[in-house]
Amino acid sequence: MESLTTDVAIIGGGPSGSTCGGFLKKYQPDSKVLILEREQFPRDHIGESQLPLIGRILDELGVWDRVEAAGFPVKIGGTYRWGTTDDLWDFDFLPFGQFDDAPRPGRYEGQRKRTAFQVDRSAYDKILLDYAEELGCEVRQRSAVREVRRKGDRVEGLVLADGTEIEAKWYVDATGHSGLLRRAMDVEIDEPSSLKNVAGWYYWRNAEWAVSLGVGGTRIQILSLGYGWIWFIPISPDRTSIGFVCPADHYKKSGLSMEELYRRAIAEEPRLQRLIQNATREDRFTTTKDWSFVANRMAGPNWLLVGEAAGFADPILSAGMTLAHAGAREAAFLIMEAARGGNVPWMAENYERRNERRVRQHIRFADYWYKANTNFTDLKEYTSEIARDAGLELSGDQAFQWLGTGGFIEEDMEVAGLALIRLDQLHSLTGRLSEAPATSSLDGYSVFLPHLSGAEQVKVARFENGGVKAMVALRRDGKFLPLYGLFGLMVDALKFSPLLNEAFGFVQRTMGDAFNHELHARLTECLDAMIREGWVRPKKFGEAPAVRHELPMETAAIHQHTPDRGDGV
Repeated sequence: MESLTTDVAIIGGGPSGSTCGGFLKKYQPDSKVLILEREQFPRDHIGESQLPLIGRILDELGVWDRVEAAGFPVKIGGTYRWGTTDDLWDFDFLPFGQFDDAPRPGRYEGQRKRTAFQVDRSAYDKILLDYAEELGCEVRQRSAVREVRRKGDRVEGLVLADGTEIEAKWYVDATGHSGLLRRAMDVEIDEPSSLKNVAGWYYWRNAEWAVSLGVGGTRIQILSLGYGWIWFIPISPDRTSIGFVCPADHYKKSGLSMEELYRRAIAEEPRLQRLIQNATREDRFTTTKDWSFVANRMAGPNWLLVGEAAGFADPILSAGMTLAHAGAREAAFLIMEAARGGNVPWMAENYERRNERRVRQHIRFADYWYKANTNFTDLKEYTSEIARDAGLELSGDQAFQWLGTGGFIEEDMEVAGLALIRLDQLHSLTGRLSEAPATSSLDGYSVFLPHLSGAEQVKVARFENGGVKAMVALRRDGKFLPLYGLFGLMVDALKFSPLLNEAFGFVQRTMGDAFNHELHARLTECLDAMIREGWVRPKKFGEAPAVRHELPMETAAIHQHTPDRGDGV
């Protein structure tokens, strides 16, 4: 019987496992890292649509160029039929989807920093796992874990299906929904949403893209029907993932198989019929359940949960892969800092708090998306149940308050937003999804007074450069205000002057040539978030001019749909 000793044992070789292992070997090349994968790559997997944050992580890891060389479509946004009307609208990462005709393979610079990939997971996951192996990880495929040995809250070792025994200093659960280590450590899960959907999909060959922008750029399609929604995601030049999602109860009551429901949905959607008229389906139809959940614990004294082992949110927001990559990166940095003598309980608390918050934000936002979609004409009871259970109202301002329960300050990304969506984009979205648009918290006020009393100064973790750095923040009523980055700059500016024009003058002098329109917009979003979370109190003051800050529904990012091939253009 074989016995192995390693520094880190990672169970699961998907994007979470390979990202964690890759970062461990990049920043601590002398560490011993073992990745155990029960399947043999390549293999198909759902979760093809990414968000731009992943590009930053892939670039830091050193693998972005390889992913780019694979020729995956570039995601510049999405086209949606979702909200208070059946009109189509576009959500673009680049202004109005203006993607330049730059040759590919390209570099991670310029417009490519603001776009994402749409990936064929059979190829993408293999690229990442092979890269982790090249960096020095020992990768064992077809190596299923049969037993997790534990003593109290510590993992003592693993036993593989072939009897091999593994002993490590750290263990990482990257097994996705199955949560092998999570279950072995008796970690319970919370299901905070009434959303219980099922999904089924085929891969298609030679479907038309709804739109081709620049070289390899396109939009995904998210299209509501009366009883569910369809995704259309090109994942290679000639392969497209087309899926259908509906409530589990609707599926059970329909009397149809999931494949029959799928065929019915595709047949009823004219946009898709135009795009697949010359396409052929692959043979395999696949189904899964989309139960949102979050683990009640994500870290122990020598173990961590990453990716969908830690939590899962409905795929409507295309965030699953982003959460997986981000959490895996932080897990690796925590392990490396622990090896340098870092404070494990403090780092684990920060790791759990930010990753739990991310998942819960996405679950909450998905609840809002479903309730706000009046196109679900056959699912009114279902969406009403979601709203009732969540306590959700549908005016823009009420929705903003409800969505912001977990806070609008993304301390780890040092920006104002929610569920990886910037605050200005969130304003525009609530305008499309709510019965009345949200209003700006700045509008009509003339002075903005910092309100920091009663807050405790604490250290929060910043995961960077292969380690964990303690940064100063304020904490009050469970919410945090970073005193670094853009938020720290905004605090200093308002301490200089509560008049906004003078505060921004202070920023301009501080930043010099780095101050531009984009920075002004980001700081305004930070101020909006600080007001909403009670860190700044806006007031009207004497003859001081009031700020006019209107929030248009039509923006360069979120706007009326531009006609494309799906419309017959």
